[in-house]
Amino acid sequence: MIIGVIPARLESTRFPRKILFPIRNKPMIIHVYERVLKAKLLDDVIIAIDSEETANIIAPYGAEIMRTSVKHQSGTDRIAEVIHGIDADIIINIQGDEPMLYPKMIDDLVSVFDDKTVKIATLASTVITKDDFKNPNTVKVNINENGNAIGFYREIDDENAEYFRHIGIYGYRKETLMAFTKFEQSENEKKYSLEQLRALDNGIPIRVVKCDFEYRGIDTIDDLKQLKL
Repeated sequence: MIIGVIPARLESTRFPRKILFPIRNKPMIIHVYERVLKAKLLDDVIIAIDSEETANIIAPYGAEIMRTSVKHQSGTDRIAEVIHGIDADIIINIQGDEPMLYPKMIDDLVSVFDDKTVKIATLASTVITKDDFKNPNTVKVNINENGNAIGFYREIDDENAEYFRHIGIYGYRKETLMAFTKFEQSENEKKYSLEQLRALDNGIPIRVVKCDFEYRGIDTIDDLKQLKL
């Protein structure tokens, strides 16, 4: 079984309560959910929430929701709680602040798990600008000849090297996800505030699936300007 999980923490730091921000009279998280439902390769989609308020606001839209602990430090931990008792093979972690995502991106990420050696996979866009290179909030990734991530970076010096703009949507085999959440935070993860470095630092390769996605996640209220919903 292939499960899509959208972690939906209510209180984000830079844009509080953004998952419930109304876009054309519909909460942002529901725009994400409805796009994810259009993916062809998911067997189920769950929104992992941490508040009664979120439940009350999104329940009328018929989304499948699961209440999770407010103590989780990351969306990955929240997803692990959701799928702990579910007989799933592959879990797709979909950010709740990507209301413009293309359903095909989800299917392409799922398809890479046809390769039995893939344990974790993520997305990266070929659409990257000079501003992206300079912006520490835009994570960059470079890729080796096998299609795996060499590293993830907030700041890079060489704009002429081939980097891609990381999109924070991940796929995991269930056993890898559960193992990942039991690892201690690595020094690189803490230094750069990039959770995916925990996997690389523990010897777990991350396969990168390239796409041409032009939009950015909604980190601040100014990011809403790009939306074409």
